[in-house]
Amino acid sequence: MSAPERTAAVPGDRVDPAVWRLAFTVIVGALAVVFDTTIVSIAINDLGRDLGASLGTIQWISTGYLLAMFVTIPIAGWAQSVLGGRRLWTAALGIFLLGSVLCALAWDAPSLIVFRVVQGVGGGVMMPLMVTLIMQATGGRNIGRVMATVTLPASLGPILGPVLGGIILHLGDWRWLFLVNIPFCAAGAWLALRNLPDDRPAPGARRARLDAVGLLLLSPGVAAVIYGLSQVEGGDGAARVQVVVPVLAGLVLIGGFVAWAVPRSSRALVDVGLFRHRPLASSSALSFLAGATLYGAMLLLPLYLQRVRGEDALGAGLLLIPQGVGTLMSRTIAGRFTDRYGPRWVAFTGFAVVTAATVPFAFVSAGTSIVPLMAALLVRGFGMGSVNIPLASAGYAGLGRADIPHASIISRVAMQIGGSVGTAVLAVILQHTASGARTPDALAGAFSTAFWWSVGFTAVAVPLTLLLPGRTGSAPAGPAGQKAGRPGGVEKSSAA
Repeated sequence: MSAPERTAAVPGDRVDPAVWRLAFTVIVGALAVVFDTTIVSIAINDLGRDLGASLGTIQWISTGYLLAMFVTIPIAGWAQSVLGGRRLWTAALGIFLLGSVLCALAWDAPSLIVFRVVQGVGGGVMMPLMVTLIMQATGGRNIGRVMATVTLPASLGPILGPVLGGIILHLGDWRWLFLVNIPFCAAGAWLALRNLPDDRPAPGARRARLDAVGLLLLSPGVAAVIYGLSQVEGGDGAARVQVVVPVLAGLVLIGGFVAWAVPRSSRALVDVGLFRHRPLASSSALSFLAGATLYGAMLLLPLYLQRVRGEDALGAGLLLIPQGVGTLMSRTIAGRFTDRYGPRWVAFTGFAVVTAATVPFAFVSAGTSIVPLMAALLVRGFGMGSVNIPLASAGYAGLGRADIPHASIISRVAMQIGGSVGTAVLAVILQHTASGARTPDALAGAFSTAFWWSVGFTAVAVPLTLLLPGRTGSAPAGPAGQKAGRPGGVEKSSAA
């Protein structure tokens, strides 16, 4: 009997123990991906110095990784239908492990960027697949509570990742930043072989077809747009040929993908028709903005602490702990409130808190007391944790089981694109405004400008949260309601 079938037999608010075992199994493997992201963010300054690369170049260690994740996220659903969840999960873990070893062997910045792309390929499959496996196993029951567990890696990463990265750089070589992933990958693969159901397709079963045309249109299109945005620098700014040509080419390719995908529905690489489902469309837009503010801040905060305040990597990692603690504190509360009140007001409160808690960093100077900044980080982390769970839950409200893989892809793609755009744009803004800085106060002014942009990303999201579903219980109207009425759907949610 499959995990979803067992779950359906559990009465009341209890969650099937098999679901918790599955959740624990995928979380262990996912910790490698989450820790790797936060460990590397604390090391950007050291990597740039050790590899002799500018901020504009070294930031591609993060941006290239996120882009590679984006490229592979859309094929996760197709790959799962061909290989089955367990085999795909272990294969993705293997690719991520290979990328980690190659990163440790890198000899310069370009080689490290290329090997980070290999890591991103594995991570791009793992993150949506983690959500898909658990959502399918729950059958749509107790989504907020289960998603609070699923987001545990994202909660632990900001706490332990920067500290672990700082300790590694303090005691040893930067190559250990990537070798530390090996035990997580090994343990995750062993648990997957023990605990994940063998759901490989039956021999002779009809296999899903990969939308190769859609992949060739969408992936290079988004990559071209983000590359163009990363070239906005100098006096000409956005008018430079290096900006205009890739951005326009990327938009043409994205437009071509939309035209290709609309008539193909679920046979397309990404079922863009699901954007007619308002909860998914609104949660995806908010995931884009959450990605921009989350990954953008992961670039700015460690650099501010190291370049303006003179902290080393370990000191910066320790000072970032309050943000991770705040995220961990809000996880259970946000899950419970999302189940009880719906995702709308939980996300509204979370984004408002993040906006308010980011504002103090827009007024930083070289002499700003660290105590209020750490308090702001604690509050900011609490807000980010409150945002992640309702966004992860809202997009699935009212969808049938067959739509969940596409919804997982859309949600993860939105966050990865937002993270890539946020990292690239904030890196360009910081590099441009800091180009003439000769004193700590002048450099702090450059960071202040970049933080104001981060505030803007988050502030735009606050009114958009009102488009999320309210309390659960009734089916949404229109096309979304029709989807919700299909057998096997998850709990239906009101769009009102």
